[in-house]
Amino acid sequence: MIIDSHHHFWRVERGDYHWMPDGGVLRRDYLPEDLRPLLRRAGVDRTVLVQAAQTEAETHFLLDLAAETDFVAGVVGWLDFEDERFGDKLEQLRDHPKFVGLRPMLQDIADDEYILRPRVMDNLRRVEALDLPFDILTYPRHLPHVLAALDQLPRLRAVVDHISKPPIAAGRLAGWADDMAAVAAHRNVSCKLSGIVTEADQANWNSSDLAPFVRHVFAAFGEDRVMFGSDWPVCLLAASYAEALNALRTILDPDLSADGMNKLFGHNAAAFYKLGI
Repeated sequence: MIIDSHHHFWRVERGDYHWMPDGGVLRRDYLPEDLRPLLRRAGVDRTVLVQAAQTEAETHFLLDLAAETDFVAGVVGWLDFEDERFGDKLEQLRDHPKFVGLRPMLQDIADDEYILRPRVMDNLRRVEALDLPFDILTYPRHLPHVLAALDQLPRLRAVVDHISKPPIAAGRLAGWADDMAAVAAHRNVSCKLSGIVTEADQANWNSSDLAPFVRHVFAAFGEDRVMFGSDWPVCLLAASYAEALNALRTILDPDLSADGMNKLFGHNAAAFYKLGI
């Protein structure tokens, strides 16, 4: 079974996608029937749907879509980690059978140290106590602060999205590589090999541009803590769905056993998000 651990749906008219450009390929609706034929052609069986707006309304919109969509195995939603009612709202989300985790959009918050705010840390401890997955959406500059939080949350089950968006187009591993190795030393933390093509030269990339970054992550986290994610439809800025998937296969297939490939493309995501499939 192949599982895409990271993709999005959205309906533009909802109006809460603060990051969305005024024009271009992303400014249109992307919904289940747009993705279904791409999954079929790529041989992908199930998916994890991830929030793309900093609103509770979008999370409920995604949960409603997931309830009606057979291939969506789980939804990673959003809550305000400084909300006084965080605990109550989290319990309400946990009642939904396809709710599997939370993601604050750390990359878009003005305060790079947001994750270390006292109330945020208190609510991360709630997430840790519930053994609920936590998606880490960051740029490399956030990683030292993430590491400081992880040092205080030794049992937090977390995953770094998009390998923390290093400067692939510039070919610069320095700094990012050491910080990612330090993150990987936390044994409860995994990493999504997702969102990579859009950090390369979007108009002129190939798998060799991505390979040093992918191989560093794989060496740091190991085959039991990495997972494939398409980041569709954001990947369309640089690649088709199939190209995003096949780039990983091209890089890692020579080095991985069949068991390792099964982990990367399915088992690890199922285990991390407790998808029961």
